[in-house]
Amino acid sequence: MSAPNMPAFLPGLELSRRFYTEAVRPLLEEAAPDIPHSAARIGSGSEVLGFDTARSTDHEWGPRLQLFLRPGDVPRHAGRIRHVLAEHLPKTVHGFPTNFAPTGEPGDIRVMRTTDGPVHHRVEVTHVTSWFTATLGFDPNAPITPADWLAAPTQLLAEVTAGAVFHDGLRSLAPARTALSWYPHDLWLHVLACQWRRISQEEAFVGRCGEVGDELGSTIVTARIARDLIRLCLLMDRRYPPYDKWLGSAFARTTTGHHLTPVLTAALAATDWHTREQHLAKAYETIACLHNTLGLTDRVDPSTRPYFNRPFRVLKAERFAEALTARISDPAIKGLPVVGAVDQFVDSTEVLGRPEVARAAAENMTKPRPLTR
Repeated sequence: MSAPNMPAFLPGLELSRRFYTEAVRPLLEEAAPDIPHSAARIGSGSEVLGFDTARSTDHEWGPRLQLFLRPGDVPRHAGRIRHVLAEHLPKTVHGFPTNFAPTGEPGDIRVMRTTDGPVHHRVEVTHVTSWFTATLGFDPNAPITPADWLAAPTQLLAEVTAGAVFHDGLRSLAPARTALSWYPHDLWLHVLACQWRRISQEEAFVGRCGEVGDELGSTIVTARIARDLIRLCLLMDRRYPPYDKWLGSAFARTTTGHHLTPVLTAALAATDWHTREQHLAKAYETIACLHNTLGLTDRVDPSTRPYFNRPFRVLKAERFAEALTARISDPAIKGLPVVGAVDQFVDSTEVLGRPEVARAAAENMTKPRPLTR
């Protein structure tokens, strides 16, 4: 049966915190007092990134969390803990059902529903290494290689470093999240350089499409560049870019988001390529100045200029990519292909949502290529 009167919206992270403190932890203290654990709400879900609203409550949202045990305790105690929670959790927490019922949608999508029987809860019982390896494809409590970093989509890195830790009795969850908090410096320079390179590859097309009367094509290119600029600003602000649903919301929280949002909106709303180009030029120069304030490279001229002898205004963004690459000290990273992290050259949910596939795609891009004649 469904809950007849859903209470006023409560941010999901706060709901999960109360769920752990008021419902889950007391049962653990009674049923498994000698088993240390950590508890958190991390991973997928709009609430983890702080973007949930009342709309989010219609599926896979509610009192949820991960319960981490020691590796050896999982096979011995996880089943019993799941059973105790199913039998003894309260049916609701602050008015929200703790039971999740299937909707019949593909992928076992579930939604909060009251129940008179055992609770089909959303407490995932696992251990830190297993959870992170399944989520990212590697264990962050072991040395993280450049290949590990570049194979991890930024959406997933955002999900595992955001959210909240409610208790870390194992003392291994916080170190894992700290290790993933941001790219090592040389890799940061590399992904920034690759993002500038993406922009350089298309910035002249806004005018070129428009010049031949293809305003639709010019608009499409503008949208692609706007997306790349937003992701660049997030990377410059040391924030992992989320996937497209939350990209604009995350951008609004960056250093320049409040200033550039109307500029990029105007570029996208323009009906002729000259106007699009004018707004993009303003965005280019603003972001170029931001680059210079970071002090990652020598100063690069932030002014726009003609595209060779053609009447198109561009930044020649490759100049920033080259300046960043020149500052990379690790020769192995400096020698990487200029494609960057996996979601800088792959744009498929079927790849980015599956760590093993994303890892294979990233590894394939960094393989040495045979010489051709």
